[in-house]
Amino acid sequence: MPYIKSVHHVAIICSDYPKSKKFYTEILGLKVLREVYREARGSYKLDLAIGEHYVIELFSFPNTPARPSRPEARGLRHLAFAVNNVEEIVSYLQQHHIEAEPIRIDEYTGKKFTFIADPDDLPIEFYEI
Repeated sequence: MPYIKSVHHVAIICSDYPKSKKFYTEILGLKVLREVYREARGSYKLDLAIGEHYVIELFSFPNTPARPSRPEARGLRHLAFAVNNVEEIVSYLQQHHIEAEPIRIDEYTGKKFTFIADPDDLPIEFYEI
C-alpha cells in the first residue's frame, strides 16, 4: 500500500551552527524557511528548502558527541542532491575551497556522481540526473 508519499526532510545536527548555516545556505544555496532559537535547549533549529520544497532541518545542540561516518559506519549513509551537471557543481565547490572526491560513474545507471563532506564531515553526494 502506498502510504509513504515522499521524503519530508532530513535532520542534521551540527557542531558549529554559523559555519553549517553558511555552508547550507550560502554555498549550497538552500533557502531559509524558518530559523528558531530554542532557549530552553540552547539550540537552533533551521528549516531549509530547495525552492519551496522543505528538505533539511538543521539543529545545533551544546556538547553533541561525534558520530562516525566513515568508513561505512552504521546509520544514515549520506545525503544526496540531484544536479544537472556534476562537473559544474565540482567547479563551483572548488571556488569555495571545498574538495570533491573524483567523479565516478554509477555502474548501473551510467550517471556521474561525486561526494564532498559538510562542515561536520557528513558525506554529501551530488548525483547527475
